[in-house]
Amino acid sequence: MKKIILFTTLLLISFAVFSQEKEIRNLLETQRQDWNRGDIPAFMRGYWKSDSLMFVGKNGPTYGWQETLENYQKNYPDKSAMGILTFDIKEIKILDKTHAFVLGAWHLQREKDEPQGYFTLLVQKFKDGWKVVVDHTS
Repeated sequence: MKKIILFTTLLLISFAVFSQEKEIRNLLETQRQDWNRGDIPAFMRGYWKSDSLMFVGKNGPTYGWQETLENYQKNYPDKSAMGILTFDIKEIKILDKTHAFVLGAWHLQREKDEPQGYFTLLVQKFKDGWKVVVDHTS
């Protein structure tokens, strides 16, 4: 009987983790599609809309959803500058019921170049779903 209870518990935990990972992958896929349509405001729906959002890039940390939006719009003024984005998710580590760590690679295909790099994300589950709360992209 103990083995059945243990097996059932492990099965339920595995299903919960799998479900969380799927939701996080869906968040990132939605962001990728929004980016590839040239829709930065839609892409930003994947971020926590808070002054506490942290984005760390080559120029150091930026705080706040609005500041992050404005930086994206300044650095990617049109669809040509945005290119076609692809992700390669290397790892999703569920930390607890509402937090996860994501490691991945990004690649932009543009007419004149192909910038690429890596990102680490801290994502948090809110009432309306998973959101990026910390983004370190290089």
